[in-house]
Amino acid sequence: MNYPVIAEHVLATVQGTWWSRRRRRDDVPQLPPGAVYVFRVGGNYRSFPEGMVFDPSHPDVLDASSVSLVDTRARLVEVERTLPSVSEADNFTLRASFTCQVTDPAVIARQGIIDVTVALRAYLMGDGDLPRVSAGHRVEEVNAVRTEASHRMTAYSAIVPPRVAGMSVEFVSAEVHASDDLRDWEQRLRDERRSWELQRGQRDFETQDALRIAELLSQGSDHVDAFGIARKEIDVSEAADRIHRIADEESTRRHAAETADRAHAQARETAEAQMRRDMLLTLLRQMAGSEYVDYHPIFEQVLREMGGRSGSDTESAAGTTRMVEPGPARSRFGEPGRDGGRDSRGDFVKDEDDLVD
Repeated sequence: MNYPVIAEHVLATVQGTWWSRRRRRDDVPQLPPGAVYVFRVGGNYRSFPEGMVFDPSHPDVLDASSVSLVDTRARLVEVERTLPSVSEADNFTLRASFTCQVTDPAVIARQGIIDVTVALRAYLMGDGDLPRVSAGHRVEEVNAVRTEASHRMTAYSAIVPPRVAGMSVEFVSAEVHASDDLRDWEQRLRDERRSWELQRGQRDFETQDALRIAELLSQGSDHVDAFGIARKEIDVSEAADRIHRIADEESTRRHAAETADRAHAQARETAEAQMRRDMLLTLLRQMAGSEYVDYHPIFEQVLREMGGRSGSDTESAAGTTRMVEPGPARSRFGEPGRDGGRDSRGDFVKDEDDLVD
């Protein structure tokens, strides 16, 4: 840091000429804003009057062996000092700020203070009790160390103020920072935490949008179309055409469903009727060979089930019934009854006289 002495230059001796007694120096460097010339004339340092127009023929300029450019503006200067923590692997960094301004450029040039931070750092190192402020704290407790260090520096600067010859120096503030490794670690944690919070917020927003859309869809397509029209995302004519098309498709689907239901019911009724006819025909075939059952009512029922139409099954059943001729029923032994025919009760006798006969 080139402050307060910005630059120093050695000047050559100016020789006079026989045709001109007036001499001029042309090797003086250009002066930056806020700075002044300090010429070394013999063993003395003389400041060129501030505010005057530079005169290269001024006696101090002509007789000077060197020149220093001194910055006279007030500056804020920061210096650092390392402070220990509980752990030997981690340290704190104390950064103290001072305001500095040159009051006597000649003294500054004589001392050759090119970097004022050297003197201020030596001032900080002069406080032997400052490390005790941080030695009992962990590196994570940087806030507590910052408060105690600030109080310590305020008291120290009041009792032992910083002094630099030719300058006014005042203590401003003190900041304590953790090590770079801890700072990088905390920054990574902060970034990860922010990223996680951002993702969680996005998921919450997506969940809310999904719930809102689901509620919107549950209210029907008309409400959805109305919402889209309100947000100018759906054209009114397109929504009307879609509603008519959906209505036509629904009518066609309903008609097809009703037709399918009727066809299914009719097919089920036909199958049930056919099953009943098959059962009656089977029963009729089984009963046709028995002379004790009157099969005519069952046969008539079969004809009614078939609608009076004859088919192969009814003809087969009718041929079977023709093999049995109608007549009085016979008994088990084939004997006629008293009235010239057989007793209708078969093997039963009415009285004991029949046993004699």
